[in-house]
Amino acid sequence: MKIKVRKAVESDSENIWRLMKELAIFEKYDDSFAITPQIVRESGFRKTPPDFHCLVSEFNDEISGILVYYFLPFTALNKPAIYLKELIVDKKYRGQKIGEHLMNALRKEAEINNCCQIKWTVAPWNESGQQFYKKLGAKENIDWLHYEWDIQKTAANKN
Repeated sequence: MKIKVRKAVESDSENIWRLMKELAIFEKYDDSFAITPQIVRESGFRKTPPDFHCLVSEFNDEISGILVYYFLPFTALNKPAIYLKELIVDKKYRGQKIGEHLMNALRKEAEINNCCQIKWTVAPWNESGQQFYKKLGAKENIDWLHYEWDIQKTAANKN
């Protein structure tokens, strides 16, 4: 049983969407999940530049996990960074170090692209995720607070 990590291709769109949906359910935002396989296809593979990049893991030739990311082209360090948006391993493949393989592949991608950092967020209740990232050597950044401005809700309240 060999784990292989590669860059996603358009024919992976259905599996990428399936795992994105699984993550939305896990993180409890499936009621607002608006992604479709067609959106994955268009935004990730037919658009230039793509809205996101994706690594997939294969375990016994089946897609077992995904890591979705995009580049932040400018930082204060005058180097790009990578923003990790989604990481999920299919339930039936957990415990096989697939997440670790995906994160190591992302680290290589960051090095190849001269990135200074990889950034991401994790839900405060996701203790297993936090432990996983700490095990890799990542540190929680408590210097900054995370804010969101929901433009659609703000616009609806003005009307």
